[in-house]
Amino acid sequence: MTWMRPMVMCSNTAATTDRSRSPLPALLLGALVLLPGVAAAHDLSQDEALALTEQGRILPLPVFIEDALTRFPGRFLEAELELDDGRYIYELELVTRDRRVMELEYDAVSGELLDAEEDD
Repeated sequence: MTWMRPMVMCSNTAATTDRSRSPLPALLLGALVLLPGVAAAHDLSQDEALALTEQGRILPLPVFIEDALTRFPGRFLEAELELDDGRYIYELELVTRDRRVMELEYDAVSGELLDAEEDD
């Protein structure tokens, strides 16, 4: 990680500008705003997940925990519910009995296991 030196303001000048700053960060930010259809997944809160479960729009989390621990016996660590391109995705993380950390992704509506990989 590169640390930047803090900019020192002088009290005897009307304005201080840092001309050495690159315009690249601003350009990259502008490009991200202008690119249509490129968006990161949106993490949902516990309240949102509960409401979706109560409305019957997604399956309850314990269904996924049970399936994950059946596939990879061990201990459940955490779960996140995301809305990714209009699709509700549960990401579960668990540690297996042989101490491998696994990350599993499920379609929260259908219950389909989408991906399972060992986390580094």
